[in-house]
Amino acid sequence: MRLSVRFLVALATVAATIGAQSAQAEIKLPKLFGDHMVLQRETEANLWGWAAPNEEVRITLGEATASAKADADGKWMTKIKTPQAGGPHELKFKGTNEITLKDVYSGEVWIASGQSNMEWTVAASANPQEEAKNGSHPLIRMIKVQKVPAEKPVDDIPVDPGTVKTTPTSGWAVAAPETVPSFSACGYFFARHLAQELKVPVGIINTSWGGTICEAWTSKEALAEVPSLKYMADRQVVVTDARPDPKDSTKTLPASKNPNQPTVLFNGMLSPVIPFTIAGAIWYQGESNVGRADEYRTLFPTMIKDWRTRFGQGDFPFLFVQLAPYKYDGKVMDANNYDGSNKLAELWDSQLKTLSLSKNTGMCVTTDITNIADIHPKNKQDVGKRLALWALANTYGKKDLVYSGPLYDSHEIEGNKIRVKFKSVGGGLTAKDEKPLTFFQIAGEDQKFVPAQAKIEGDTVVVSSESVPKPAAVRFCWVAIAEPNFANKAGLPASPFRTDDWPLTTAIKK
Repeated sequence: MRLSVRFLVALATVAATIGAQSAQAEIKLPKLFGDHMVLQRETEANLWGWAAPNEEVRITLGEATASAKADADGKWMTKIKTPQAGGPHELKFKGTNEITLKDVYSGEVWIASGQSNMEWTVAASANPQEEAKNGSHPLIRMIKVQKVPAEKPVDDIPVDPGTVKTTPTSGWAVAAPETVPSFSACGYFFARHLAQELKVPVGIINTSWGGTICEAWTSKEALAEVPSLKYMADRQVVVTDARPDPKDSTKTLPASKNPNQPTVLFNGMLSPVIPFTIAGAIWYQGESNVGRADEYRTLFPTMIKDWRTRFGQGDFPFLFVQLAPYKYDGKVMDANNYDGSNKLAELWDSQLKTLSLSKNTGMCVTTDITNIADIHPKNKQDVGKRLALWALANTYGKKDLVYSGPLYDSHEIEGNKIRVKFKSVGGGLTAKDEKPLTFFQIAGEDQKFVPAQAKIEGDTVVVSSESVPKPAAVRFCWVAIAEPNFANKAGLPASPFRTDDWPLTTAIKK
């Protein structure tokens, strides 16, 4: 029997339609869910995905069960009770089809985000061969979110190989000698210290991109709510800052692909992670906002608040790294004759202000973890450990743990001297090299700072200079390439600070 071409075409169309409907009816999970994943322990973890409209989805995790019904658009969401730390478990989803995720563990889940110093791999850090050799930690897992900007929020991790040369998201990787070299170094060393101390699995969601600005990681709605930041939400512009090091900048990309636009990384790289149930977030960023340091004191807390609002999991811990000293736009490699600007010091100040403005935040100081000529210090081991100290003490309740270096508390003017009081003294204040304290400055009402003598007295430092008989303010570490010796007896360095509120050089002129 001969069949007409028209009939064959019609038959093929019907078959294709049926096939498409069948495919649409299948349960689909976000790329964030997969074998080897870690779920936040002992909570009700968010689960979501897609199915046919009104389709019932049944989920099991050990003895725990949950169910959901897809809405008219095929989206479904539910929660499931997670067990105590451990595994492996199977996480099963059943509807028209069935999906089983294997080797799933219950533990602690943290987001690791920011720019290049967070993206920086173990392979590029200190002692890479040794770290890889000793990288067998089956309870540490990490997933890398694809680097894709988006004009609007997306609900799954996109794959766009046309953006930059990068490896598409390939799922959760278990820490092993062959996988650890590609892990975020800060994320991995943070996870390793947590896992060692807590004896639980740790999962890291690495969503980071070198050379990117803070506002790229903030939603349009959050920017629009702040009068001084509203201009970012109102226009799609490429925001740039003069970069001293091309290694930390992104390639020139089309406007729709360039990550240095407000909101585009929130849309493309954070939105797909929301509302995954997490313990907290670690953040290493700021280099690309140094030129607008004064604005950062508003922008950065706005971003933190935005993330917490979007995840809907309360004021989860948000731990960040205060940038390391770097020469930025200076030419002279002598801290006493530095000819560059001190905009980095102003960024440090904005980061310190964020610590006091945003509750449940922590800050890792890195003035002693530095290479003045390299914006990427290779010692990420101590960075990860110091972030973990904050988490262990404040998130996990570890007692008698020194987790921070000295932080400015208050000051009093005593004649021709200023007494500065500190918190987080960690057993006492000290000079790490047992020499006179360095990088303290003092000024009178003329706002002209000069080098000062600084002497430790208990939990205070007394600052003075013969050339300033009537002092008004003290600044510490207000030089971009400063490597000060002031710390506590636990060896953790003091944060740069200032006692004044005088206008900064990076303030926007109105």
